[in-house]
Amino acid sequence: MALLEVEDLRVSFPTDDGVVQAVRGVSFQVDRGETLGLVGESGSGKSVATQTITGLTRGADVHGRAVFDGRDLLQATASELREVRGPGIGMIFQDPLTSLHPAYRVGWQIEEMIRAHQAVSRAQSRRRAVEMLGLVGIPHAAERVDDYPHQFSGGMRQRVMIAMAMALDPSLLIADEPTTALDVTVQAQVLQVMQRLQSDFGTAIIMITHDLGVVAEMADRVAVMYAGRLMERAPRRDAFYRPHHPYTEGLFDSLPTRGGQRLTPIVGTPPSLIHPPSGCPFHPRCRYAFDACATDVPALEPVDGNPAHVSACWLSHDSSLRERLRRAMKAASSS
Repeated sequence: MALLEVEDLRVSFPTDDGVVQAVRGVSFQVDRGETLGLVGESGSGKSVATQTITGLTRGADVHGRAVFDGRDLLQATASELREVRGPGIGMIFQDPLTSLHPAYRVGWQIEEMIRAHQAVSRAQSRRRAVEMLGLVGIPHAAERVDDYPHQFSGGMRQRVMIAMAMALDPSLLIADEPTTALDVTVQAQVLQVMQRLQSDFGTAIIMITHDLGVVAEMADRVAVMYAGRLMERAPRRDAFYRPHHPYTEGLFDSLPTRGGQRLTPIVGTPPSLIHPPSGCPFHPRCRYAFDACATDVPALEPVDGNPAHVSACWLSHDSSLRERLRRAMKAASSS
């Protein structure tokens, strides 16, 4: 049984300009101990989907199911969700400087979170805070536990956030762009910390990112979102080496290579989610689009009969046929 199973999640927000359809019928699951990479361009609905699961999208119109450890979180009360956040689901946000309170010492913030969920003494919560800071690689944790957030570098602040998220041994960790503001060396260190803690505690991770290099290093499976919809879901190797959906293919074609080849950007821009396009939302930017793409929404179907690899596209789900079409169209465009 999956640890988290999201079914037909729909999230919309009323605005003065109209209703923003941020998430439109998304389904995915996360098994215990695995890492799911949730990828896509900015505005694709990745963060909204996960924040909705944990009750952090106030004022939104929400439909669907999000069953975590046997409980539908979308039907839970505010107090029930507070019980889940921390012991059940830990969260790491993109910018730790805005998540950590600048007027309180980092140790106090970790301790306060621990005491909010566990009946422990201040001495016990402090020992746990020091222990977690040490586990995530903060040097001299017993002294630095009394420092303020501004006294840490960006990478160290992110480690503090990881320590806080992992302090209650959650079953699921949601990491929302946790390495975006970090340089490459610090990014690698932070990812190593997360991998080590996952190995030690058996924690499942949802890694939300637009950095496909992070996905290549961390993820067991990949879910690709675009314009509020799920375009493709596949094991990591299939996603990188045998992508089916043209949007997934476009994302990987945009990656820099060691050979110094020119990047192939995806033409155009993501659509407005107040007035999303009909049919497949990617069709205005798709090099393979034909008439049905503009009128009918494709369902997620298995690629080559593999239920672990599904794609929402009107192109043939037989990889050999699709590859012949791709080559023919590339040849025609270059002639």
